[in-house]
Amino acid sequence: MISGAEIIVKCLEAEGVDTVFGYPGATICPFYDSLYDSNIKHVLVRQEQNAAHAASGYARACMKPGVCVATSGPGATNLITGIATAYMDSIPMIAITGQVRSDLLGRDVFQEADITGACEPFTKHSYLVERTADLPRIFKEAFHIATTGRPGPVLIDIPQDLQENMLESFEYPKTVDIKGYKPNTKGHSVQVQRAVELIKKAKRPVIVAGGGVLSSGAKLKLQKFAEITQIPVLSTMMGIGVMPSDHPLYLGMLGTHGRKCANTALHKTDLTIVCGARLGDRAIASPDQMGTRAKVIHIDIDPAEIGKNVKTTVPIVGDMNNVLKQLINDIDGFKINDEWDSEVKELKAHFQSKISTFEGYVEPRTLINKLSFMLKSKAILCADVGQNQIWCANNFRIREGRFLTTGGMGTMGYSVPAAIGAKMARKDRDVVVVCGDGSFQMSLNELSTIAQNNLNIKIIVMRNQRLGMVRELQDKIYNCRHSATILNDKPDFVALAKAYGIDSAEVSSNEEAEKFVKNIVESDKPFVLVCNVHPDTPSIL
Repeated sequence: MISGAEIIVKCLEAEGVDTVFGYPGATICPFYDSLYDSNIKHVLVRQEQNAAHAASGYARACMKPGVCVATSGPGATNLITGIATAYMDSIPMIAITGQVRSDLLGRDVFQEADITGACEPFTKHSYLVERTADLPRIFKEAFHIATTGRPGPVLIDIPQDLQENMLESFEYPKTVDIKGYKPNTKGHSVQVQRAVELIKKAKRPVIVAGGGVLSSGAKLKLQKFAEITQIPVLSTMMGIGVMPSDHPLYLGMLGTHGRKCANTALHKTDLTIVCGARLGDRAIASPDQMGTRAKVIHIDIDPAEIGKNVKTTVPIVGDMNNVLKQLINDIDGFKINDEWDSEVKELKAHFQSKISTFEGYVEPRTLINKLSFMLKSKAILCADVGQNQIWCANNFRIREGRFLTTGGMGTMGYSVPAAIGAKMARKDRDVVVVCGDGSFQMSLNELSTIAQNNLNIKIIVMRNQRLGMVRELQDKIYNCRHSATILNDKPDFVALAKAYGIDSAEVSSNEEAEKFVKNIVESDKPFVLVCNVHPDTPSIL
């Protein structure tokens, strides 16, 4: 005989899951009791939202679905922001929630919440389990849905009694057959040929690469395609890392907070090849104009994204790996003309801006740039939301590593739990957090998780005593009326880190900061470095 809770654990083991992030409670206790006898590592976070963020960081670092677990009621509802963050960024995730007993559903009993209904807009699919016997099929389908097509989170809500029910045997399905769910992975050959013809006719083409290139594992193919054709590459925020930052063909991040050379190239282009990006308002301020200025080839696994924001000339639905392979095979030695190549190089050289500094403060953009080369080439940087995110996006030089941030939802407090997940997935890599003093205070309770698991994570807090990004908006739009954006000098982050048994320091110059960074990156212990930043330091130059 085998219980439903034991079946859940065996399903996770069958999918190769080695780590889950969660917080227990009464209705999920049967699962936790069965997990006790498993080799699956459980990471106890200090708040459920951070379990979802950690699962997201794990998934992005190792290209496998992350798993998070919570109990019913507030435990489940606390997951929602993390699930929504993963959904907007197309991250594969399995969220498991306990639910009140089946016979109590709909009676508003203690800690009952309709979590499948609440998460409907933010999940790729969700299940409210009705029979214990359905668990193997549901888990097999959930992992398949989360990782195929456009990746995303899948929620499985399991009443307590179904976890306790006993079955005679367990067998995990070998295959999946879901009616109506058959993602198209190969680009239509006619559309690919149309795209090739457009590329060959173009005089000033550019590639815009998004997070879909990274989630599909097509980074190297995109680099190969760019190098064959010599077409310059721009990225969205989620696409940072598709090319090494110092690659001659990479112009940087485009958009509202992007690099001038990237935005200028996009303005001059006559053909935009969009790869795995939805081109939201932060990337393209006026998407209706882009489609009239230039022709657009849009490649995406999700047909709903093609043409949603930008008028498309040639749509190609398919897996990025397959489509790029088709384009490489069919491009037949095409290279851009020398005139556009020279113009792009001039753009890149022309927009090298000088950074202004403030005496007695850390200059964050310079520090982040130097941090890039103090870390190993495969380092993972987890940037939070706010000014620190923009400083990192434009100044951290990616080589072989990853840049993890929340681009779609823009969720403050993401960086620390995401770093926990990334470090659990990649214990051999440098994992560094850069956050503001506002965002850090949204998840600093996870210092306890870092300390308990002895995770070698370095946290750099850019402290300007402001909610900097919003304050900038207030300066520009609201006549410098700083309503609810001024933080004080509390708490003492150094003392706080010490309370968790984590070494820390506070610095007020780049020279001090760089000395500490050189020492702490070689240490095998976590560290919190508080950098005092002038409140008037802008997001972009």
